[in-house]
Amino acid sequence: MDRLEPSVENLAKAIFTVNRHAKTALNPSFLYLLKKKAIEKLISEGKAKKVGLHFSPNPKYSKQQSDVLVSVGNYYFHIPPTKEDFIQLPHLGNLNQAYRNPVTKMPLSQAKSLLQAYTGINEQSQPVRKQKTYQKPIFKRLGESY
Repeated sequence: MDRLEPSVENLAKAIFTVNRHAKTALNPSFLYLLKKKAIEKLISEGKAKKVGLHFSPNPKYSKQQSDVLVSVGNYYFHIPPTKEDFIQLPHLGNLNQAYRNPVTKMPLSQAKSLLQAYTGINEQSQPVRKQKTYQKPIFKRLGESY
């Protein structure tokens, strides 16, 4: 697998791939962090642009929630908004379900390595949680103690 250069188009494809896999991953927190940091860095470098705010299609706790729509090359992504975003960006209303990002084929490992090299963050090996063993309940007669 050859190493990709961190061009805007390659980074957009990598973010798209990481985002698609994060939606079904068992532990998506690192993938979402990688996406967010890469988009923030692209915005700070002027290679990506915040377009506006969209209502979230599946908000937390059934409350209305907005996400920031960010344009990176030919791709659009959503990130959580900051307080300044609500002041500075226009609200675009509901998400347009007719638009889809271009189809991309990139291995997740290649996308992760490109974004990790670009952002400088690495996945720390998180300690594996030991699953608690099942303990049968102990039934005792009324008045008995163990």
